[in-house]
Amino acid sequence: MARFDWPALMRAGIGGLRLTPVEFWALTPAELSLLLGGGGSQSALTRAGFDALLRAYPDRNEEPEDG
Repeated sequence: MARFDWPALMRAGIGGLRLTPVEFWALTPAELSLLLGGGGSQSALTRAGFDALLRAYPDRNEEPEDG
């Protein structure tokens, strides 16, 4: 199991990111990593990607038809 370098993480979070101690200790390790530039390897959704999702999963009108 890897150990955390708490002094370095506290310097980065409290000193570098200007988080308050309460904000720092409320973060999960994954959230802190993301704030420090780690993770986030997935790119943002593009318009083309969004259009592909709309085609794959179209909205359906669930209201009954008159008749």
